[in-house]
Amino acid sequence: MRLLHTSDWHLGRSFHRVGLLDAQAAFLEHLVATVHEHRVDAVLVAGDVYDRAVPPLPAVELFDTALHRLADAGVPTVMISGNHDSARRLGVGAGLIERAGIHLRTDPAGIGTPVVLTDAHGEVALYGLPYLEPALVRDQLGAAKAGHEAVLTAAMDRVRADLARRPAGTRSVVLAHAFVAGGAPSDSERDITVGGVAAVPTGIFDGVDYVALGHLHGSQTLAPRVRYSGSPLAYSFSEADHRKTMWLIDLGPDGAVDTAERLDCPVPRPLARIRGRLDDLLDDPALTPHEQSWVEATLTDPARPAEPMARLTARFPHTLNLVFDPERTGSDTGASYAQRLRDRTDQQIAEDFVAHVRGGATLDGPERTVLYGAFDDVRVDTAEREVGR
Repeated sequence: MRLLHTSDWHLGRSFHRVGLLDAQAAFLEHLVATVHEHRVDAVLVAGDVYDRAVPPLPAVELFDTALHRLADAGVPTVMISGNHDSARRLGVGAGLIERAGIHLRTDPAGIGTPVVLTDAHGEVALYGLPYLEPALVRDQLGAAKAGHEAVLTAAMDRVRADLARRPAGTRSVVLAHAFVAGGAPSDSERDITVGGVAAVPTGIFDGVDYVALGHLHGSQTLAPRVRYSGSPLAYSFSEADHRKTMWLIDLGPDGAVDTAERLDCPVPRPLARIRGRLDDLLDDPALTPHEQSWVEATLTDPARPAEPMARLTARFPHTLNLVFDPERTGSDTGASYAQRLRDRTDQQIAEDFVAHVRGGATLDGPERTVLYGAFDDVRVDTAEREVGR
């Protein structure tokens, strides 16, 4: 059976205030085209369909269009809710939608009830484990305690109990939205830590032929049968080196993963992280390939340059994020700011502060004159107030 594994669409999300709805629509067009081109038997969507619990209307309309196109393709789709989704909202009408071959799994009560598909080699049971917030589902699942490992263990116990009642040779697939040990996170995932622990061991999924994971945004293989598809688009500059893909999985007659192929997703615009002094970034010919990229620039100038964003966008018009990490000069001893305040006059404290935030670069003559004048004005104003009392 051929499976197309994707996750973390985050419909409605923007990228540093740049709307991504058109890029998300292009991805969904690509998804449907891939289903036809590769003769996919089932689509697996492992959570975070939306970016937030109450998504904007254009995102809902895009999701609605995607559901219609997947239904028209006649290929079953199994979809779970993630930690960004409202499980209740996403699951509205699930019973009716299921008649069109779209299987929404958002209720923990249905964990042990699979979607059963059939091919020439028999049945494949697909179990959807929506994101399980430990404090909310512990009692419902009968978990030993309120933690990610405990609730996922309880959920998988239900999966294995149902699978044990099925005919011998029934192949099994689990969709889950979780942070599994060994996975590499990025900056764009919402923290799901409970009690200081977020990751769960891969052994939780023992006994299942394939595990389609969602939550982490980088495509990763934790084991031949346990994989993250990653998000189809980059949602932070920490993903600049990601290759955004979906997994095309061929599940063999015995449940083994016969082939696993990464299929590239459309890239709306590449990402680039550049670093250096502003003048160097503006002159460096090696940065020419990034002139049409979305850019995060880290400036290392000891003193903050004038109008850095305006100057950067003249060469890199799609600069979205500006970071300052000034080089430290020899005059910066590494002493704390509090230590530098000791035995200093107000003027010296102000000068020390300016040097501190500018990476050790002290005031020049005109700047010092302005600062001294400001202190004089304050002293005069204070004196006049005292006299007026």
